[in-house]
This record gives sequence, C-alpha cells and structure tokens, in this order.
Amino acid sequence: MATLSKAPDRSGDHPSTDGPARRRLTVAEYYRMTEAGILGRGERVELIDGEIIDMSPIGVLHAAIVNVLARHVARQCGDSTFVSIQNPLRLDDENEPEPDLLILRPRFDCYCTAHPTPADTLMVIEVADTSLAYDLDVKVPLYARHGIPEVWVIEAATRRTHVVRAPAATKAGGTMYADVRLIAADEPLPFHLIGGADSSQTDVSLSQLVPGAT
Repeated sequence: MATLSKAPDRSGDHPSTDGPARRRLTVAEYYRMTEAGILGRGERVELIDGEIIDMSPIGVLHAAIVNVLARHVARQCGDSTFVSIQNPLRLDDENEPEPDLLILRPRFDCYCTAHPTPADTLMVIEVADTSLAYDLDVKVPLYARHGIPEVWVIEAATRRTHVVRAPAATKAGGTMYADVRLIAADEPLPFHLIGGADSSQTDVSLSQLVPGAT
C-alpha cells in the first residue's frame, strides 16, 4: 500500500493532538500519477478510500475461476447483462476498485465513455487467494456503503463462496448487508439472483464449473 500524508493543521491557538492526518488521493490525482509515470500502467493497484492498494498476483486457480464464471454468466444471461473482467468500478471520488468480475446493466455506449458506477452494477465478484480478510472486512463494507446489490467473495483454495445481498442501514448509521450466506464448493450457486426474480435459476456449483480444481 502507498499513501501520502500531510502535517496536522496548527493554524489555531492550540496544536492538534490527533497526530498527522492522511492525505487521501482523488481518482483524478490517481490517474495523473499514472500519466506522470509514478505508477506504471501495468501495475496491479486500485484506489480504496483514497489510498493506493497493491493487488495480489493472479494465481492459476484464481484466473480459472474468473474465466469460468465470466463464461457461465455470459451464457446464462446473454444480452441482459454486461460482464466486465478485472476492470475499474468508479464508486466515488476516492474509490475505484477493480473487482475480478462485474455484472453490469447493459449501457448504450458499452462503457466506452465512462467506467461503470454503482447505478450500473448488478453484482460484484471477488476471488481471494491471500486477500480474503481484506475483501470481507474492507471491500465488502465499501460495496455496501455504495449500494452494490450483491457481492460474492470466493475463496480460491476451498472454492467456498461468501454471498452477501441487500445493503441496509444499521442502527449505528452505517450500511451493511442484511442477507449473508456461505456456500460450499459443492452447493448450488445462486445465479438466479442476477437480474432479479425474472432470471432463471441455474443449479450448478463451483466444483462443477471448475472440476479440475483441488
């Protein structure tokens, strides 16, 4: 992770006792860093809460799961969805993650004029090799905060899938997912939830989709 920092504001009568404040980047600044060569164009990074996060290398099983899921969703949903693989999702001015899969609403421009936003998003899928805790503890709450209807976090090693749906306000004033499930590798995945009640259910498990995984 790379961050920038700034000194605390000491312009008042008393110095701050809160310690140094973090200097969060905006998406525009993040892109300018790439244009200036500070970040290489091939680097696997994403912007989360104004901080540049290094992304883990993609292992063989990770890649296979992403590719198989993308093919399956495209086959089942056809033109009713747009499948985006490891591309940016613009959440706000300080957040632009790059999920493994984005299941999007079709858009007339095929997303060539602007990255998708939460309003375009039906579902996010993250595949975790070593990033499971980060995906569940940081990225899932971030997606909930921005109203993403459904998120899957797949454990590559076990092929278990954490399915969270229905972001809802909490008593503390935040947002969390109200429907949380853990689906085993040999249990059917809820593909019928993509696109709502009109979508047909597909009774297939991740172990069926990726039979060569161990």
